[in-house]
Amino acid sequence: MEGPKPSFWDRIDVKKLQRWIAIHVAVASAETLQWIGIILIHAATIPTLLAVLTGLSDRMPPMDMVLLIWAGLTAIFVQAAVINNRLILITISLGFMIQSVLMALIFFK
Repeated sequence: MEGPKPSFWDRIDVKKLQRWIAIHVAVASAETLQWIGIILIHAATIPTLLAVLTGLSDRMPPMDMVLLIWAGLTAIFVQAAVINNRLILITISLGFMIQSVLMALIFFK
């Protein structure tokens, strides 16, 4: 007679699983979260700019908020240039271009 069959959880090597997560998932998650964070920071002023552009509002986002957001994104851009992270460089560049075009459309309307 055989003993009880080991369950799925009994067959998992926890140390090996932790090592795999630390090597693969943590790095991908950190980079993904950084990329999502940059997109969200860029998106902070987009709703207000679109509302002004379409005439739904006449209030621009506060200039100090825009300057602080751009200063932070510029610092991240410089860091990405130093470590040669092309995804972050492209994302921030596109965000700056989109925001600049929206502001130009508003100011030269």
